[in-house]
Amino acid sequence: MRALIVKSLPDKRREKVVVNDWKEPASPIGNEVLCQAVFTGLTNGTERNQLIGGNYSSSDDRLPTTDGYQNVGRVIQTGPNVTQLQVGDLIYASVNHVERFTIPEDGLLLKLPEDVDPGEAALFGISGVAMHCCRRVDPRIGEKVLIVGQGCIGMFAAQIIYAMGARVTVCDIEESRLEQIRQLGVAEHVLNTSNDGWEKQIQDGEFDAVMDFAGVPEMVTPMIYACKTRGRLLLVAGRFDVNYTFNVGQGKEISILQCSHFTCDDLENLCRLLRQGSVKIAPLIRHRVSVDEAPQIYNWLRDEPMCLLGTVFQWE
Repeated sequence: MRALIVKSLPDKRREKVVVNDWKEPASPIGNEVLCQAVFTGLTNGTERNQLIGGNYSSSDDRLPTTDGYQNVGRVIQTGPNVTQLQVGDLIYASVNHVERFTIPEDGLLLKLPEDVDPGEAALFGISGVAMHCCRRVDPRIGEKVLIVGQGCIGMFAAQIIYAMGARVTVCDIEESRLEQIRQLGVAEHVLNTSNDGWEKQIQDGEFDAVMDFAGVPEMVTPMIYACKTRGRLLLVAGRFDVNYTFNVGQGKEISILQCSHFTCDDLENLCRLLRQGSVKIAPLIRHRVSVDEAPQIYNWLRDEPMCLLGTVFQWE
């Protein structure tokens, strides 16, 4: 069976490659279904974290391993107790980049409606993370929300926060990403914060909430300054530690929020917003390629991550 796996290089760096001899999943039992991958989606932050040995990554002695959590598969076999799914159904499942997988039908998955592009659904994981983060921040209509970092999750968050009725400002240091979010038309302000752009454009006490998808360690205190008194700061991007000036946080009576992954309910609401046009996935897909081309994508992810945005691998 094919799979995308992380392995060590002689120089201690890591790479991700396609293998053809990964262990096959067991036949489905109980309420499990066996699925054949149609598309999988790159999880830019988590998978790069694995490639560079970050806080989410496996230790060297546990390699090779497969990772990721965006797999759109077609049901090819059902267990005896399955009641909701049938052979031929397409599902999004929080599963690694593998050619076949089994999952309980009440697991972290969503049966895809016929009018949803399964290639777009391959990014339901990172957009599901954005949905979960936005619901955690819980913006009120008219509140001002700053979204720091305009990778895929940041762009999905901008769309969802806008759909929830808040006033969206986004920032990044990469102009091509800022141009992409401008085209989506959901942000009142799109700010390039490279060089001294943050100091010139972000005012103290300006935002009800700040959502950090960039993970730059030294930016936590400036983001707290950007919050209003009793504002919320959501920290998402992978990091080992969080350091900030305590007195600044105390003076602001800041709420620092974290969240973990997403739920089936997040996926259902994401799918609803996609179908009604409030969230768009297709414009964020920069590469839609055969799984055989994945190793080059992962070299870019490790060494030149800014050249990527949404990436979908085709398995059939």
